[in-house]
Amino acid sequence: MQYKKWENFVKVIDRAMVSCQNTGVEIDDHFPDVGKMVEIGSNTGRKVQDYELSRYACYLIAQNGDPRKKVIALAQTYFAIQTRKQEISELISKIKSDGRWVNEIRRI
Repeated sequence: MQYKKWENFVKVIDRAMVSCQNTGVEIDDHFPDVGKMVEIGSNTGRKVQDYELSRYACYLIAQNGDPRKKVIALAQTYFAIQTRKQEISELISKIKSDGRWVNEIRRI
């Protein structure tokens, strides 16, 4: 996501986790900690924080990221477009089931 320091990116992850938690969704289902070992020299290692993100977590991260970064702006645009596609798909399904397609199509 073009963050040069993990510390800056983890702030975005933390904000995304707060969004997740505040909607009543289980954080561990979308941001499981899968820490990994990294070598620090002399054949020793230490565990560093890492996550295996769900699609929902990626969505929240994109929403909470810095839109000045091109990759964040692209992710925000992607999710906005996908949301609109879903809205249109649901509207078309409703129109087909209701039979009131002419007035509804004009709304699109």
